[in-house]
Amino acid sequence: MNDEQLLRYSRHILLPQIDIVGQQKLLDSHVLIIGLGGLGSPVAMYLAAAGVGKLTLVDDDKVELSNLQRQIVHTEQDIGRSKVASAADSVLALNSDTQIEIKTARLDEQSLSEAVEVADVVVDCSDNFASRFLLNKVTQRLKTPLVSGAAIRMDGQVTVYDPRQKDSACYRCLYQDDGELQQTCSESGVLSPLLGIIGSVQALETVKLLAGIGETLAGRLLILDAMTMSWREIKLRRDPNCPVCKSG
Repeated sequence: MNDEQLLRYSRHILLPQIDIVGQQKLLDSHVLIIGLGGLGSPVAMYLAAAGVGKLTLVDDDKVELSNLQRQIVHTEQDIGRSKVASAADSVLALNSDTQIEIKTARLDEQSLSEAVEVADVVVDCSDNFASRFLLNKVTQRLKTPLVSGAAIRMDGQVTVYDPRQKDSACYRCLYQDDGELQQTCSESGVLSPLLGIIGSVQALETVKLLAGIGETLAGRLLILDAMTMSWREIKLRRDPNCPVCKSG
């Protein structure tokens, strides 16, 4: 770590839980972020600011005017650009030392497996069940921690699925892959700062996983009701009949 990095990350280094050793772990880490929308925006910016050495950004969408209400990594000048290119520019403007890899296509199982295999943590900021179920399947198989978040209307939730932990539940333990239609922000709406809250918790959990500090949300689901600003915590248990993790 050079003098400039010591100064940049001094507020981290002052924390006894992180210190120089923990900060070096962040600098040596690689995080895969799926989705650069409302959740991916704060996740990408906070992980870059925190000093995570490499970020792989995945999104096949382009920036639209309606995104700017909540997707704060993009600006008016980015309308029409790919979200990953726009996000990469914002990240590098914040921390030019961050290594960025961008993928502008929706990944199939093979390409997703290749991306997950070289990452230390995966952050799910996607907005559809198909991506979430595939991410869960791949991260469970490769034993890679998955930080999951979701938000719609005035409600949000966040958790960590860590297949390295014995008896840790996975996404498929909670949700049935039955092809049902899901509600989307474009149909139901979402309050913009809610994405910032949930995304920031995802970033925090990611930093804790990378630095090896604290107690993560593995085995716990946090649910936020933004109307009353109240959090609920639900204990998660592995489904013994789960087709994804029962043999894990």
